[in-house]
Amino acid sequence: MAASPAAQRALEESTSSEIVARLMKEAKAERAGGKHKPTRDSLLSLRKAVQHYKKGEWKDAAIAAAEAADHDAKCASAFHILGLALSNLNQKHKAFTMYERALALDPTDGDLYLNVGTAAWDLGLYDGAAQAFRAYIEMRPDCHKGYNNLAGCLRDKGLMDEAIDVVRNALYLMPDAAMLWNTLGTIMGEQSDFANAVTFYKEAKRLDPGLSRPYHNLGHALSHTGPFEEALKNFDLALEHCELDSDRAETRHARGLCLAAMGRLDEAWPDYEERLNPRCSQSIYFAVNARRWDGEDLAGKKLLFAGEQGLGDEIMLAGMVPDLIERVGPEGKVLIACDHRLVSLYQRSFPSAHVGIEEHTKHNAKAVRVVRWAAGSFQPDYYTPMGVPLKFLRNRLEDFPAERTFLKPDPLRVRFWQDRLAALGPGPYAGICWRSMLINTQRKKFYSALELWKPVLENTGVKFINIQYGDCKAELEFVREKYGVAIHNFEDLDLKNNLDDNAALCAALDLVVTAPTAAAALAAATGTETWFLTAGRVWPQLGTDHYPWYQNTRVLTPESFGDWSGLMAQLAKDIDHYAGK
Repeated sequence: MAASPAAQRALEESTSSEIVARLMKEAKAERAGGKHKPTRDSLLSLRKAVQHYKKGEWKDAAIAAAEAADHDAKCASAFHILGLALSNLNQKHKAFTMYERALALDPTDGDLYLNVGTAAWDLGLYDGAAQAFRAYIEMRPDCHKGYNNLAGCLRDKGLMDEAIDVVRNALYLMPDAAMLWNTLGTIMGEQSDFANAVTFYKEAKRLDPGLSRPYHNLGHALSHTGPFEEALKNFDLALEHCELDSDRAETRHARGLCLAAMGRLDEAWPDYEERLNPRCSQSIYFAVNARRWDGEDLAGKKLLFAGEQGLGDEIMLAGMVPDLIERVGPEGKVLIACDHRLVSLYQRSFPSAHVGIEEHTKHNAKAVRVVRWAAGSFQPDYYTPMGVPLKFLRNRLEDFPAERTFLKPDPLRVRFWQDRLAALGPGPYAGICWRSMLINTQRKKFYSALELWKPVLENTGVKFINIQYGDCKAELEFVREKYGVAIHNFEDLDLKNNLDDNAALCAALDLVVTAPTAAAALAAATGTETWFLTAGRVWPQLGTDHYPWYQNTRVLTPESFGDWSGLMAQLAKDIDHYAGK
């Protein structure tokens, strides 16, 4: 799981408290005269809700606000406070519904448009969110929050030029609004323009030294470009100024990844654990009827090793399964819940474990992992998300085992693919993968376009084999027609879904050159020499020039972040040298 820049995606805690106080005051005034008059019982419940809210007692605040709404179904303030409390409880869908109810009752409340927009944004409803933020701007043109959130929403939708225009126009009106400079920095960062991003974050810090998010975002930018020491310093400063639990969780997670990138593993993993904090935007829930393992003795126990994050992470972290099998001993059992495409490969690779499917679903915009078979004879004593054992098993580079080839493809299929490769003519045979299947605004800067591989693919001493999963026919056809280069593609192999056979192909190859994707993890875990192409230094390097998780890897990184042309020129030379061995 990668860290994210901290944008202004929700109201500050102090602002929420001010809204709650205003709503209570207005409700009392309405009873005295004006708009709808809340009932006395509704006001009493509202008062309780406000008291709980100010103390951060979100559940009690939600219950009291719901009681107020039950007493008076026309009280907009009750639904508004209920929405705020539910939002703090990560009940995003329900919060959104309550805001809509409140807005229908009181369409003159500007704060409701901001909250409706923020809730819609959290749910990925970008068009609706943008519409709400524009309504807020129309009602309160002198407040930076509407512009700030609208720009962030447009950024996440990939409309960078529109997002920049919104911020720039707002800065003409309010040049001292620190959050606008911060958001402008996030827009630059998503376009790999970290130099300007750093400049804008520093301006935000100057304007408001007590605001945590510019420190976080400056740390995030420097985590890509270096120096890591300065990135770490800014994460620490962000933690000093955090007011929201959600900001604190995001910053601690980012700090953990920074420490991991520096090789300070024993310090990194406790902060890395924050990815599981429900207040962290990327956290995952596990629907498992067992206690979470926290280092207890596992001898004779059943431990459920549950997948988290992406497919590549599931493969990388599976290198700890042999350690866990040793810990449970002959009387215990390791149970592995993973992506359905990995089941047969994992069962062959870890024959003493039991491997089953982990289902993916969502609840209130949060990812949920479900393991239905973890019951009866497979009822675990403990479960652990796959990344948690790091803090017990990988606190130093020396803790990684000498043998780090842990996936075992079917040997008959490996031989099959060796014969298929030989039929293409003399090798060496190099698999290539240039991007992830999941490309969005936040991720695209980490991957190169295939058209930039021209100097590499012109090497006639190497047979290039496609291991890019997903639909890439148009890209393969483009390089064939424009550059006259053939990348061999075995169309009878479903690289995305048949990972067992994909692993066999990888094991048959001499070399794999790839972006840091699941394809890279699969190849490296089978022991094939794997070169990772990264836009900048990445945390899984753990302070080294390779991926210590696997047996035979190296990392190629450009001199400046995202300079793919420069990296491809260097890669072409390295491929020439490799082919000449």
